[in-house]
Formats: sequence, structure tokens, C-alpha cells
Amino acid sequence: MSKEVSLDVIVRENTGTGSARASRRAGNVPGIIYGGGVDPVAIEMKDNEVLKAINSGNFIASMVTLSHSGKKQKAITKDIQFHPVNDRPMHVDFYRVKESDIIEVEVAINLLNEEICPGLKRGGTLNVVRYSIEVRCPAGSIPDSIDVDLSETDIDDSLHISEINLPENVTSAITDRDPTILSIVGTRAAFEDEAEGEGEAEGDAEAAGEEAAPEGEA
Repeated sequence: MSKEVSLDVIVRENTGTGSARASRRAGNVPGIIYGGGVDPVAIEMKDNEVLKAINSGNFIASMVTLSHSGKKQKAITKDIQFHPVNDRPMHVDFYRVKESDIIEVEVAINLLNEEICPGLKRGGTLNVVRYSIEVRCPAGSIPDSIDVDLSETDIDDSLHISEINLPENVTSAITDRDPTILSIVGTRAAFEDEAEGEGEAEGDAEAAGEEAAPEGEA
């Protein structure tokens, strides 16, 4: 698991657009923490600390620790609003959780063994349908990624969520169907190369038979 992000937060007494703008003018990022059977609380964080957390790769849809006046609260980063021009974070939503709480999150897939994938070696094309998978897991055990092994995937094969080896205590959040993760699609060039190879093999076999015929007649 990746190192968990920790952020110091300040509670905002006022809410609304005016309060959020004032927070940004002061070099902070406004946010809110809600859920867990407790009233929502408006907060703000240092802009540079939020950027550092985002750049760590362990912030979005991940467990974080929010600290305020010595008290710590576990939360999941549910949503980040970015400025449409400069991409700076403008607002962050957090959802209170405990490490044992079962939550639904999206986890990116990690493709393994592309270099030995039979379908790709034969000239097929990799068609990724889903770059992430919606899963249910304990909030304290969100996997960094989910490995998808291509070592036995050939042309015209498809891999579905049910065929992926999910980490311990992780299950698919989609239960009413079995979505496709990826497939290996055959290209025209790949089929032509195979047909040409089969033709050469048949030609060699015929030639060998013709050469052997005179000996048989003798």
C-alpha cells in the first residue's frame, strides 16, 4: 500500500461562496468533510500542501488523515474541483470513514506481461475498455492498482472483471453484470501474415511430397 497522505486543516466558521473566495485569497483551498453520522464541517488547507498531496498520487479516491488541533480524522477524498484555466485545486470534498468501513472506490488497472502476450506477439491490438475498476474494500486497504495479467491472452480473447484476481478483501462493486476490461483484436495485417505463413507451410509440404514420389515409384 502507498504511504497515506496527512493534511493539517483549519475549520472555517463561515460557509458559502464568500467564505470560499476569502480562503483562496489567503492562499488556502476550501473544503468540506461530511458523512459518518456527523454534521458537515467547512475546512480549509494550505494550497501548497494540497498540491503536494495531489502530486503524490495517493490523494484522489484514497484514505487520508485530516488533523485539526491535535485531533485526527480518517477520510476519503471524494471530489476535487480544479480551476478551468490553471488547474489549481479550488475545493475538496472529504467523506469521514473508519479503516474497517467498506467503501466503493475506483482503482486503476496495471497491465502485466504485455511483452509476452500471445495475441500482441501475433500482431493483435490491445483494446482497453476500462482503465479502472469499481471495487468494494475496507477504507484502510484500498489497493494502489489491480494487476491484469496478459501472459495467456490471445487474439479474439476478452478479459472480464470475474477473470481478474482481485486482492484479498476486495470485490467488484458491479454485481449485476460482468463488464469487459480489455480484449485483443486481430488486425488485417496479422491475419494476412498468418495466412501467408500457412500457405508457405502447405507449399513446403507439397514440394516434399513431390520429391519423395520418384523414390516410391522405384
